[in-house]
Amino acid sequence: MDYKEILAPCGLNCKKCLSYKNGEIKNTAVQLQKLLGSFDFYAKRFSAIQPVFNKYPEFKEFLEFLINAQCEGCRSGGCVNSECKVHHCHKEQNVDFCAECSLFPCDKTGFPQPLQEKWLKVNSRIKEIGVEKYYEEVKELPRYS
Repeated sequence: MDYKEILAPCGLNCKKCLSYKNGEIKNTAVQLQKLLGSFDFYAKRFSAIQPVFNKYPEFKEFLEFLINAQCEGCRSGGCVNSECKVHHCHKEQNVDFCAECSLFPCDKTGFPQPLQEKWLKVNSRIKEIGVEKYYEEVKELPRYS
């Protein structure tokens, strides 16, 4: 398995990202849209029984957003997160993952504090056990936890 196809240079799982065009979130959103079919009519009817159905148009708009994900992955087109500097840095440092860099840990990611902390945790774990074992540990976990 080529872990570079799945994990971004920062160590996050691209296939679980809401922006990834072939990701689990997009695929699940497509399936949910198919299952709902023409639910608009029913949402209006059901709103008389349960007011939460009044929010269906907003839900449908968000579902469309998820369905329209187009990111090809951080290694293909660059990260959709405009703050991310890792997709350039890993090339400059000639490494596949931040954990492999002689400068790791650094403050060059461009990430806000919570993501910087997650990045540090992820790459420290990759450094400790290797990419393959790290992937096995996290492959079933949600990306946004």
